[in-house]
Amino acid sequence: MRSFSLIFKQFSRSVLLIAGFAFLGFSAYAQGDAAKGEALFKSKCTTCHKIDSKLIGPALGPTITDETDDKWLTKWIQNNQALIAAKDQKAVTIYNQYNQAGMQVFGELSDGDVANILAYVRTSWKTMQAAPKATAATGGTAAETGPSDLMIFALLGVIVLAFIIILVLNRVIATLERLLLKGKGLLIEEEGALEVPAVEVDRLATLKKLAKNKKLVFFVLLCGTLALGSWTWVTMWTTNVHQGYQPVQPIKFPHDLHAGAMKIDCQYCHSGAYKSKNASIPSLNVCMNCHKVVKTESPEIHKIYDALGYDPQTQKYDSTKSRPMQWIRIHTLPDFAYFNHSQHVKVAGLRCQTCHGPIETMKEVYQYSPLTMKWCIQCHKRTNVNMKGNAYYEKMQAVHDLIKQGKPVTEAAMGGIECGKCHY
Repeated sequence: MRSFSLIFKQFSRSVLLIAGFAFLGFSAYAQGDAAKGEALFKSKCTTCHKIDSKLIGPALGPTITDETDDKWLTKWIQNNQALIAAKDQKAVTIYNQYNQAGMQVFGELSDGDVANILAYVRTSWKTMQAAPKATAATGGTAAETGPSDLMIFALLGVIVLAFIIILVLNRVIATLERLLLKGKGLLIEEEGALEVPAVEVDRLATLKKLAKNKKLVFFVLLCGTLALGSWTWVTMWTTNVHQGYQPVQPIKFPHDLHAGAMKIDCQYCHSGAYKSKNASIPSLNVCMNCHKVVKTESPEIHKIYDALGYDPQTQKYDSTKSRPMQWIRIHTLPDFAYFNHSQHVKVAGLRCQTCHGPIETMKEVYQYSPLTMKWCIQCHKRTNVNMKGNAYYEKMQAVHDLIKQGKPVTEAAMGGIECGKCHY
């Protein structure tokens, strides 16, 4: 009986270990790369690409599935212009195939982000190929993002049931062992002890017994330390990071209508982006360029009229009734961090979506990017500097040429006689 008990205990441990690994593996698959890639694909790629058909660019499903060199695809997505400049044969062929129309550079995407997008595209394309009728009937992409909730709960039920069975069988084995020892006369003292008058029961006896189990105590302390450490790390890492912040503004301004459906350029309203440090919030008079005659019956437009003291009947302004509009700031950097919009928009030629995300699809604007130092540094490491047509970089290039030739470099060559050096 004792050997049978040991064998069963070893078997039960093996069952629990296998069930635990199965559950962890199942959970990891449920949080697979394809699910993360779906969000990135919708925010970065849907403007120019579809999975199953050509839009501005080619259909990504067959294109990415046929291309097996993921390292090359990662370089192409992050900075296709660098590949073209390096005379990469694949890159030049694609560039010429699409009439030398350059693809947007996604320097902010890490290698892991690109891998997630590729996994999502390939998974979605395989699903479409396997069940094209189902995809056509639903009118969307039937992407497989992991097992269903029913399967996960079923696996949890199997694990719980295995625990219950093991506990019951352990109790049965313990009972059989007691009967066997009692039959051999080895539990006489224990039986006599049972005949002693009832004494006060120690309600903490089970906890005290568990506390003496060194392996259990070590396991609990280890799990607690890991959980507390993980929570502390995540809390400190995300301090003052407001990604996803979406306040309610005093006027509901739908960016998906103005920047998306109406194709209004971002800088029509945020005119400071190309010439100053701040992008600037547009004056309500900019709104009146259209809304003197467009959607004049809308309650949201009447909020603009009230703030300006404008009477739509007489089409006159009353300055005594005007009041400032209290917009709520969404994107905020620390005071020690300097960011200049014109350097990125005019000099570097970046699109607003690089930092602000798919603004043309947002009903209400929210902070899309984390705006952390790591996020900025990753973008700076992957973004090539375009020196053509830029007077500053051309001057720096001339200075470097002088240094290579061994010629002296004066302060004037470094911009030392520009007015702004002293009169700022």
